Amino acid sequence: MHHHFWRVREKQSEKIKKDRLKLWSTEKVQKSETWKDCIFWSSSSWVSMEDDDWVLVRPPTEKEFWNPSLIETEVSRPLKVRFNGPGKYWTDALPIGTGRLGAMVWGGVASETINLNEDTLWTGIPGNYTDPDAPEVLSEVRKLVDDGQYAEATTAAFKLFGDPAEVYQLLGDIKLEFDDSHSAYGEKMYHRELDLDTATVEVKYSVGEVEFTREHFASYPDQVIVTKISGIKSGCLSFTVSLDSKLHHQSHVNVKNQIVMEGSCPGKRIPPKPNEENDNPKGIQFSVVLDLQISNGVGAIHVLDDRKLRVEGSDWAVMLLAASSSFDGLFTKPLDSKKDPTLEAINTLNSIKNLSYSDLYARHLHDYQKLFHRVSLQLSKSIRSLTKDRSSPNDIDETVSTADRVKSFQNDEDPSLVELLFQYGRYLLIACSRPGTQVANLQGIWNKDIEPAFDCAPHLNINLQMNYWPSLPCNLRECQEPLFDYISSLSINGSKTAKVNYETSGWVVHHVSDIWAKTSPDRGKPVWAVWPMGGAWLCTHLLEHYTYTMDKEFLEYKAYPLLEGCASFLLDWLIEGRGGFLETNPSTSPEHTFIAPDGELASVSYSSTMDITIIREVFSGIVCAAEVLGKSADGLIERVRKAQPRLYPIKIARDGSIMEWAQDFEDPQVHHRHLSHLFGLFPGHTITIERTPDLCKAADNTLYKRGEDGPGWSTTWKAALWARLHNSEHAYRMVKHLFVLVDPDQGSNFRGLYSNLFNAHPPFQIDANFGFSAAVAEMLVQSTMNDLYLLPALPRDKWANGCVKGLKARGGVSVSICWTEGDLHELGIWSKDRNSTKRLHYRGSIVTARLKTGRVYTFNRQLKCINTYSFPE
Repeated sequence: MHHHFWRVREKQSEKIKKDRLKLWSTEKVQKSETWKDCIFWSSSSWVSMEDDDWVLVRPPTEKEFWNPSLIETEVSRPLKVRFNGPGKYWTDALPIGTGRLGAMVWGGVASETINLNEDTLWTGIPGNYTDPDAPEVLSEVRKLVDDGQYAEATTAAFKLFGDPAEVYQLLGDIKLEFDDSHSAYGEKMYHRELDLDTATVEVKYSVGEVEFTREHFASYPDQVIVTKISGIKSGCLSFTVSLDSKLHHQSHVNVKNQIVMEGSCPGKRIPPKPNEENDNPKGIQFSVVLDLQISNGVGAIHVLDDRKLRVEGSDWAVMLLAASSSFDGLFTKPLDSKKDPTLEAINTLNSIKNLSYSDLYARHLHDYQKLFHRVSLQLSKSIRSLTKDRSSPNDIDETVSTADRVKSFQNDEDPSLVELLFQYGRYLLIACSRPGTQVANLQGIWNKDIEPAFDCAPHLNINLQMNYWPSLPCNLRECQEPLFDYISSLSINGSKTAKVNYETSGWVVHHVSDIWAKTSPDRGKPVWAVWPMGGAWLCTHLLEHYTYTMDKEFLEYKAYPLLEGCASFLLDWLIEGRGGFLETNPSTSPEHTFIAPDGELASVSYSSTMDITIIREVFSGIVCAAEVLGKSADGLIERVRKAQPRLYPIKIARDGSIMEWAQDFEDPQVHHRHLSHLFGLFPGHTITIERTPDLCKAADNTLYKRGEDGPGWSTTWKAALWARLHNSEHAYRMVKHLFVLVDPDQGSNFRGLYSNLFNAHPPFQIDANFGFSAAVAEMLVQSTMNDLYLLPALPRDKWANGCVKGLKARGGVSVSICWTEGDLHELGIWSKDRNSTKRLHYRGSIVTARLKTGRVYTFNRQLKCINTYSFPE
């Protein structure tokens, strides 16, 4: 075994010392006085010597394989979302999550509500997503389109609708009631913060001379939400805890220290009204179990009304909350489920009954930080804050609330706030999407309503896809696994929809879905509901996952079968059209209308640019995948190759912009929020600066034409699009555009951030948070399988100095960059498991770099390799 040593930092915070845990490994390590200030690392863990005891320290992160000469050590600026008072609105609460379980911490003093969510709580039961009448309607709509009667085709398309998606539900609340004395807390001493570095929410306040602390975290390894409440004076802690929910429920004290709440979701999307005859089928059942522990020998727990627990005179209390549901897969009706949610929740708590609070925290921290610490970002207007200077004051005033920092951004343009929002997106993805969970929905997992906006459902015409844009470049590949599981489920239902509704092979999905993997068109208007490209867009994520990870096993056994079904549908969906081209009919450009030649407003035509671009991306991807897997001679691939040159080309309109539809229709909303016709620029790869300069110029004109206003997700999409055009000025303008504080009482703003940094659509949609992280990464590093573009859209006057470590690029490569005064200073590149060759692009220079597995390469600003060394073994 090889031993590697790193010096412990001279000054360690009390919190780091407090949070360490004695080494749980059985590995014996010989102690040595000379190791007192060192860290020992082996394949199992890191340990350090402190006060004659070995204690567990976090394992090494990939970004630490490379250390630039620019900075001796990484300056740790606090990544905290901070409040100086309790929450007034839900968007003041702070989110935590295990991927499956979520909570929102308001930080009330005399009384506190912690909102709870569980990702399988939805209305409804498995549905039938087919319509045998659809083929006849499809023929009617196609004929009207062929005849140029677009308004009439739009009206006829209403008959293609299916049933609406089901609705995501809340779980319930933890209710805490404290003594009346807490109402007189010292407001100036109060603080509440979410620390992204530890995924922990802390609330602190003082009542008289007594300081109280609450710590909250959500543990993925142990699947519990953990809360510790303590006071600095012995016996000072007294409070009452109970569980509640807006759903049908009942609660009781199970044993002297446990509360059980059992309930159910509606079996239909609209809850039955009081006194209404109830033909509602049995919906998903749920159970929440809260376990309460207090300090040994100090204080007591009393049962109140058989549904509340009262703590009297304790030093501290720890609450562990577990929850489960009867959801047993998308094809099992809740009525037929064999799962016992209460038993599952109790078993979860029993599995950790021998773990202390410190144990739970250390396990949570180890699991979370091995993901979060893969990437760091430092941005600065000056070199001083990036260099190691212990005498320099911290440039962030930790007493200022995050909301106030957002308010001042338009004037001070604080780069550290960009760092915070970038890392917040990564934090949220870790908190709401982990292996084994459901996909991140419209609000991730956090929802307070039984009838949330837009059903809180995943929308497949950009929302669901944008949720996962940062997973690959921002080094969180595991967080994308729920998406692939979901695509597999959609393909099963989608094959039935394709066969019955459209009489095609393969599988199809439309624009909105739910936990039951709904694949049929939605209700509402054809402008959004008639859009059978949702599954095809999702399939591009399968291809991207392979290009970033080079995981051939994933490509062969997971991605390729799904791509085959998708391509098969698309080949059958394409029909012979005008000028010998293959076209889609009916076709819409998501959520956008046009004015037909006869002056009528319409949304249904043929071969929208987005349709054809997505098809082109899928076809190109499956051909490349077939080459990798040795399947190029397959009949399906031959059909795809023949179809590719017959796809309708992207055209430039009379005004110099990209045409959104196959014809140059008049646009009634030139500032429309969607940028669907630019899909080929980002996230696609059809439009590139090198291969299609004319289309890039047209894309530039399109973005000017669309304007800067729009909801948050549109703003971050524009930032990524401008970045792909290597336009740093406009990419940054879109970044800056997002930093507007939204008042929930005045929700008319069409973009911005709430005080907890949730994106305001309004209302809250989480996709812009994820889109922001992806857009910033795109400004710093872009890639193809063969190329790396370094700082392609860096706003040099705004982020003159900076360092990003641990970003991922296509081809299985990790990239770290430091820059000074707007110029690249040092570059680090490595590939953990394959040799590769990359062309490095920087401000007109192109250098070829050959990378060997397991070696880290450092390049200077002239892209000359100045150092190489091996990974720690």
